[in-house]
Amino acid sequence: MSRKRPTQAEVARLAGVSRATVSYVLNGQTNQRIPISAETRQRVLEAIAALGYEPDARAQSLRSGNTKTIGVTLPIYENPFFWQILRGICDEAHAANYSVLLAQNPLTPERERQGLKELAQQRIDGIILLLGFKTLPVALLKQLRKSHRPVVEITSASSEFDQVLLGYAQGTRALMAHLLELGHRRIGFVYGVAEEKQGHDRLLTYYQVLQEVGLPVDPSLVQQCGPSLEEGYQAAYDLLQREDRPTAVLVINDLLGMAVLRAAADLGLSVPSDLSVAAFDDIPFTRYTTPRLTTVAGEPEQAGREAVRLLLNRLSEPECPRQMTTSGWRLIIRESTGPVPKPFTDRSS
Repeated sequence: MSRKRPTQAEVARLAGVSRATVSYVLNGQTNQRIPISAETRQRVLEAIAALGYEPDARAQSLRSGNTKTIGVTLPIYENPFFWQILRGICDEAHAANYSVLLAQNPLTPERERQGLKELAQQRIDGIILLLGFKTLPVALLKQLRKSHRPVVEITSASSEFDQVLLGYAQGTRALMAHLLELGHRRIGFVYGVAEEKQGHDRLLTYYQVLQEVGLPVDPSLVQQCGPSLEEGYQAAYDLLQREDRPTAVLVINDLLGMAVLRAAADLGLSVPSDLSVAAFDDIPFTRYTTPRLTTVAGEPEQAGREAVRLLLNRLSEPECPRQMTTSGWRLIIRESTGPVPKPFTDRSS
């Protein structure tokens, strides 16, 4: 039979002090209301150690109104980019003595919304949103607003909440400039998203750059598909079988970039001699593919840490103006991009 947990009253009896004194020592703050000598404090700490007393976090949260817990929604993606964000959230939360309550959402809008609704009903101090599906029902948005809890969204789209913006637009410009400098004029895009507008910052920038340099915009070169590896592979396979296939392909993220490399290999295409491939995120796997993948690196762990900082700032200053920070990026050129193949060079001259 397990031993009953020791109580504050038992600590007080052993230390020869009042229960209030034990509480003040545990909280580390007396606010000058009760003078506690160093000797008394030491007796209390020794009694705590002797009994193996541990404060009840649930009781503390009920008394203070703060749970010291942050709720986080996370899509169940194969993509490790989201787990890198979560690592940043957890590191920053734990550094501030907060715990993280994770709600993992399958890739269906109904299950994601239900998971978020259930999370919003928990005893938590705030919520960090990483959504697979951007569109939330009006009723759920009202529930989040009425909860009066801080909400921070990590997204590449617009948000009504405090926000960490994943800034892919400038990275897309840099990636397109890199491919254009290599001579590519027929550039495809494997656009694998759970919801069409999820990657609009990259897709719209891709179209804008083509227009700015005077190249025709060919929507048929954009292969939209779902976010899974198999869907990305099939989209790339279909695109690369075309007689007028592109000489370079942008991919919505590195995970699907790996699927594009596999599709190219299965079709007998050499990367980058026959086809250049470039993507986004710089997940760890991209350094070990053959060839290594050219990518726009985000700062996922930093984005996670920033989200926690915005949330904690909102907790301390509830009336502060809407907050937004933008995550950084950098272009990493590796082996998967190279000059346009010679026949295409001749054809475009």
